[in-house]
Amino acid sequence: MEFSFKAVIFLILLVQTARGTLRQDEEDLEDRLMHPEFRNEIHDARTLRRVGEETQEFWLNQGKEFIRQQQKQQQNTKVAKNVIMFLGDGMGLTTLVAARNYIEGEHTKLSFEEFPYTGLSKTYSVDKITPDSATTATAYLCGVKANYGTIGVNAHVNRDNCEAMRDSSNHVYSIAKWAMDAGKSAGFVTTTRITHASPAGVYAHTADREWENNDDLESYCGVDSGLDDIAVQLIHGEVGSRLKVMMGGGKRNFLDKSVYSKGLRTDGRNLIEEFLEMSPRNAYVETREELENLDLTKIDRLLGTFSSNHMDYHLDAIANPSNTQPTLEEMTKKAIEFMQQDNDKGFFLFVEGGKIDLGHHSNKARMALDETKEFSQAIALARQMTSEEDTLIVVTSDHSHTFSVAGYQDRGTDIFSLRTSDSDGMAYSPLSYANGQGYYSYFNDKATKRIDPNLVLTGDANDLFPATAPLSTETHGGEDVGVFAVGPWSHLFTGVYEQNTIPHMMAYAACIGDGLKACDTLS
Repeated sequence: MEFSFKAVIFLILLVQTARGTLRQDEEDLEDRLMHPEFRNEIHDARTLRRVGEETQEFWLNQGKEFIRQQQKQQQNTKVAKNVIMFLGDGMGLTTLVAARNYIEGEHTKLSFEEFPYTGLSKTYSVDKITPDSATTATAYLCGVKANYGTIGVNAHVNRDNCEAMRDSSNHVYSIAKWAMDAGKSAGFVTTTRITHASPAGVYAHTADREWENNDDLESYCGVDSGLDDIAVQLIHGEVGSRLKVMMGGGKRNFLDKSVYSKGLRTDGRNLIEEFLEMSPRNAYVETREELENLDLTKIDRLLGTFSSNHMDYHLDAIANPSNTQPTLEEMTKKAIEFMQQDNDKGFFLFVEGGKIDLGHHSNKARMALDETKEFSQAIALARQMTSEEDTLIVVTSDHSHTFSVAGYQDRGTDIFSLRTSDSDGMAYSPLSYANGQGYYSYFNDKATKRIDPNLVLTGDANDLFPATAPLSTETHGGEDVGVFAVGPWSHLFTGVYEQNTIPHMMAYAACIGDGLKACDTLS
């Protein structure tokens, strides 16, 4: 009887497991059919061992094939008419590893990992080993390293120093201005607020990344400081007022509370209306439908705010039937179409997948990895829409996170699957963080041992993953980040270099700015 009882239990567990596997297979198949790049690969996404992997010949041949591919690479030394910079905010190397599994498997590649040239960027700032998105934006867009929390200024400006910010000799300018000064068009797309740290690096000069509206700035510098907040700089600033495309979230920073219920301005201004009053050929959109229906031939500049705050996570957006926000891929497509239509001199476009970072800050690994997938798809589309002959595409990150992939998972295992500890016999997650809110879900001061992850991780997009130390928000990581490049002069982006070198290399390829230029050295 004892044997029979165990056999029955085993069969029940086997059926439950099979049902779960089939359900997962169905979900994976549906997801793969929704995305064009997977339509010719109708198979179990978790069957990852390719035929022959158990033999040495498979790996030896793979190594030889990579050498053949490298031998075929021809350095492109033409002038880059167009430059597109993609910034995966918080997309450290560990995020890439986990995202490969999330998309398909360990051996797969994100779209930009197919680029021929790669390097590593050192992300520290002048005053911090581990930086934030503000000082890094100054580095990878303006070519100058500065202090934590500041944007578009040099290291003479410390955070919250109003008087140092006032001194224009401390201001530094982005590659967007270099491009526009050379007659090119420039713009940006982001999934965060368009006044957030990374996009603000395109156009703003501020002693504090938080000064996105007048109320924030005035609380430090006073009502009569004469300094402009980030939103005002986007609409009326030296660089912002010339940008062709500006799309993302953050409507609240452009409107007074009396005009918009969620508005954060206290100066009575409606900056969106001011933008539209500048020219009858300025256009403003708030929904995907408005963006899709826009006749680009009838406008000169485009401003889009698709949410009050940051845009929704992709997983939240697709779960909401009333969602009206465009995806990063859709915004990127429209921006490139707009940039391509009327300027023979080309363009500079900055595209940020900003919510990778926000997912990690919240210890929401599923969200962060899905945002990485969306980011990769936008890059694949941009590469299809442009030519490697005249368009340089650079993909990088501003910084990493304390995100970890560990635990000796078997090949073919779902990246979110749990392992069992050989110490306390309890499950643990191979995905975890060094700090953050996730601590409170797994450790309890009243408990004698840690909380079982099986009770916490439900498979929901908002699952919190374990964190070792309790913090209100998870911190960045200080390690180097990857840089991937394709197109004219992309071979420059190999090696290990300072983050502030990136815009200088892009400018060299495009023959813009005051530094070295490829066209000066070409015969």
